[in-house]
Amino acid sequence: MVRHLPTLSIVTSVTSLALLLAQPASAETVTLGIGTQDTTTNTVTAGVVIRQLHLLEKYLPTTDRAASLRMVRHLPTLSIVTSVTSLALLLAQPASAETVTLGIGTQDTTTNTVTAGVVIRQLHLLEKYLPKDGKYANIKFELEWQNFTSGPPVTNAMMANKLQIGMMGDYPLIVNGFTFDSNPESKSRLIGIAAYSLSGSGNGIVVHKDSPYYDLADLKGKVVSVPFGSAAHGMVLKAMQDRGFAPDFFQLVSQSPEVGSTNLQEKKIDAHADFVPFAELLPFRGFARKIFDGVETNLPTFHGIVVRTDFAEKYPEVVVAYLKALIAANQWLREDPKRAAEKIQEWTGINKEVVYIFLGPGGNMTTDPTIKPPLIDAATADVKVLQNLGRMKEFDPKKWVDDGYIRKAYAEMNLDYDAQVGNTKNYEISGEDSFCNRPIIDPRKAGEVWVDEVGILPFASAACTLGAYADYKAKGKKVNVAYVFDTKRGIKLFADQAFFAVGNGDVAPFLLKKDAEAYAVKISGKVLGFDDAVKVTIGGGKT
Repeated sequence: MVRHLPTLSIVTSVTSLALLLAQPASAETVTLGIGTQDTTTNTVTAGVVIRQLHLLEKYLPTTDRAASLRMVRHLPTLSIVTSVTSLALLLAQPASAETVTLGIGTQDTTTNTVTAGVVIRQLHLLEKYLPKDGKYANIKFELEWQNFTSGPPVTNAMMANKLQIGMMGDYPLIVNGFTFDSNPESKSRLIGIAAYSLSGSGNGIVVHKDSPYYDLADLKGKVVSVPFGSAAHGMVLKAMQDRGFAPDFFQLVSQSPEVGSTNLQEKKIDAHADFVPFAELLPFRGFARKIFDGVETNLPTFHGIVVRTDFAEKYPEVVVAYLKALIAANQWLREDPKRAAEKIQEWTGINKEVVYIFLGPGGNMTTDPTIKPPLIDAATADVKVLQNLGRMKEFDPKKWVDDGYIRKAYAEMNLDYDAQVGNTKNYEISGEDSFCNRPIIDPRKAGEVWVDEVGILPFASAACTLGAYADYKAKGKKVNVAYVFDTKRGIKLFADQAFFAVGNGDVAPFLLKKDAEAYAVKISGKVLGFDDAVKVTIGGGKT
């Protein structure tokens, strides 16, 4: 920024001084003002030479009267006035724009960060909210969006000051805060949440669809890959501690989502653990089956946004603008979740049906930027997991949080932060069931069917959902996917990936085979796969 001097006062003051010097002297003094142009070479003998050699003094008259006179040599008044006025006018010109680069690290294919990254970028929401007046009047912002496949590289780029804002999952976020604690140039602060699951869903472990393994215990001594340092890695470590597994219970190897997915498909590894969306994406693409979901850790999980404090303190209004853009992105998502899923598929390559299972109504992730106490309590528990493994020393997540920016964003958008921070409800499936002809009363017992060229239709129960699915197929409609909810854990499932406990008119879907088996015993039923469950449903419930 270039700050302007008070131009008019400078010109007035200097001009007044020059005029004062130019006034006639007292009666005893004869003032001879001589205007020179010292830098105009062809006038030097008429000015600067005479002055410097005192030649005029040599030839002044020396009569008695003249002796009583005192000559006053003037500074080149006009030259001063002209020069200072010119300088003042120069300073008064509009300052050239200062360019401020804002680097933002995203994870475009990590579905629960999309409203914090790719949606803002593609809809140009940050540009809409960036400050443009006051001290920002002559600042030009250059946005540098950098995409990563996991959190640790985002922290590395932030430490190098190549990024000022970054987003990542809970365990990488904690490591980010801990790492910055030893940085003398800047700290990092958690300023908002991209998405969260209070139940802990999102991260998961998958095996090949033909695998004989159905439980973590089945993987003893087997090769399990996971992106080290990721939220999924933290989930695996927590699950091992919860079960009392030794550190070498699995053969843990570090593989990125892309490498792990390929190796699983080619049966080079026994299992792959990963974060959103891969534990849903790989089964959806037909070669994997989920055997563990983060919900089993009974610990909330989240992805959040961190900022370098040196940037935030210098440009706080920019941080607030970014969070306004995040709020707007969440609003855009919920206005039309089907449209949003389709656009996000276009921008990221993640199948729209997978995007929807996380971000649609009743999805496994809740998009809400407020920093909720249960999430920070979960972060404190995550710290203990890392400390037990000797991977971290002292770190207090509560001191790392700064909710001042998101509070200001809410206030400036006339939203109630305190009301929202206490609200943990997601938006849910609602409406009328067109197959069973009844309203949807309990959204977590409901389901949906995505029919091509028709839309995403809600149904009141798992049985109604399977019946509608069969009805659309019988009519020759293309059905993209059907969704149901896990009876025990409440998480959204792809119906064709679920196990169904069927008996006595009850059709209860489950993620885990062991949960379905336990429920089937209770209802004197049996466990069926998707196709057989559909047949039973359209056959009147007989098994």
